[in-house]
Amino acid sequence: MRPDRRLLLGGALAALLAPVSAGAAPSFAAVSAPIAALNAGLIGVMKAGKESPFDKRFAMLEPIVVKVFDLPHILAMSVGFGWPTLKPAEQKSLLSVFRQYTVASYVANFKSYDGEQFRVLPKLRSVGVQQVVATEIVPRNGKPTRIDYVMRQNGTIWQAVDVLLDGTISQVAVQRSDFHSFLASGGAAALIAALRKKVASLSGGALS
Repeated sequence: MRPDRRLLLGGALAALLAPVSAGAAPSFAAVSAPIAALNAGLIGVMKAGKESPFDKRFAMLEPIVVKVFDLPHILAMSVGFGWPTLKPAEQKSLLSVFRQYTVASYVANFKSYDGEQFRVLPKLRSVGVQQVVATEIVPRNGKPTRIDYVMRQNGTIWQAVDVLLDGTISQVAVQRSDFHSFLASGGAAALIAALRKKVASLSGGALS
């Protein structure tokens, strides 16, 4: 099973913006633990399968995604330089539908189980003060799919701020490209409407 490339999006811009600082190397266990939790959650919704209603699988995965990902940061980076110019109400509405869209995308793309295994590779890669956790989705037969997570320390926890398919294709970069056309043509309202439409499509109308 291969995840949708539009979800698992090239150059980790969020990572590149982080300053380099010296200090003790972070613990592999601390940095990788959120990704291990995400992988376990994805296996859970995959095993639940399409026999389980979409909204039920969404409810299973939502708290995990919200904890693992720094969604406000990802959204701001995906919108780009125009994010600070949006009104607070627009930012709040965008974050709400972006959160729904992110979870719905995972539920829609990880919808069945056929013996796949998720493997966290045992070495971090540093990009400034951020760390990259490398993982593989190993199918029962065929070639593994590489998915890397760019992790940033947020207080006492580590959260993902970008996802790299095949180690190179950045979610933030692709989303910025996708979002730009909506923002340029109709501002935040157009992007909110587009994301709501995507959520409805991904969920087969179960979410609106």
